[in-house]
Amino acid sequence: MTSSSKVAVVTGAGTGIGKAVALALLRNGYRVALAGRRKELLEQAVKDAGPAGAQALVVPTDVSDPESVRALFARTKEAFGRLDVLFNNAGVNAPGVPLEELSYEKWKAVVDINLTGVFLCTQEAFKLMKSQDPRGGRIINNGSISAHAPRPNSAPYTATKHAITGLTKSTSLDGRKYDIACGQIDIGNAATEMAARMAKGVPQANNSIAVEPLMDVNHVANAVLYMAGLPLDANVQFMTVMATKMPFVGRG
Repeated sequence: MTSSSKVAVVTGAGTGIGKAVALALLRNGYRVALAGRRKELLEQAVKDAGPAGAQALVVPTDVSDPESVRALFARTKEAFGRLDVLFNNAGVNAPGVPLEELSYEKWKAVVDINLTGVFLCTQEAFKLMKSQDPRGGRIINNGSISAHAPRPNSAPYTATKHAITGLTKSTSLDGRKYDIACGQIDIGNAATEMAARMAKGVPQANNSIAVEPLMDVNHVANAVLYMAGLPLDANVQFMTVMATKMPFVGRG
C-alpha cells in the first residue's frame, strides 16, 4: 500500500508536535484526520498544509471522552474507509507545583487526557484495524523523555508518560495477532509553544534554573513519518529524538 492510499489519525493536531506530524503526513500523501479540542486551530493547520490540505478531515475531539473518541474513528472510517496509522499525541501538563500541593482535579485532568485518552483511541483503532481489509495498521505513541526521567514538580505528567511505555508494550503484544504494530517515540525539547520556556530557563534536579537547548520540531515529524512508513513486518519499538545537549544522559 502506497502512502497516497494510507489513512492516519493524529490527536492533538492543532499545535506543536501534532501539527508538525499532521502536516508531514499530508505532504507525503497520507489522508489525515486531525483531532483536537479547538476546531479553529485544526482548520488553520489544514490551511498551512497548502494543496495537501485537500486530503485532511477536521474532527474536533476530546480524547478523554469515550463518545467523542468513538465519533472520531467513526468519522474517519466514513470519510476514508480505513485506518493505517494512529499517532497518539494529545497531552497536557499540570502546573509545576510541589507534589503535595497539586489538586486532585489537576492530577485527574492529566491522567484523563495523557493516559486514558491514549487507551480510548487505541481501543477504537484496534476495532477498526482488525476488521478492515487489508487487515492491520500501526499505532505510534508520543512518550517523552519524561517516560524515562522526571523534571522537578512533574508527578502527573511523568507518571502518565511512564504508563504510556507500559501501554505501548501491551498494545504491541496484543496487536500481533491482528497485524497491528505499536511503537513509541520519546521526544526531548522540540521547539514548540509547550517547550518555549526551556529557552528562558527551567528548574533542574539540583534546584538550579538553566536554559536548555531546543531542536526543530520537524525532526520529530520526520521521525514519525519514518516509523509510519515501515511495512507491518517491521517496527520501531522505541525511539528517542532529542536536542543533543539537553540535560538527560548522565547526571545533567
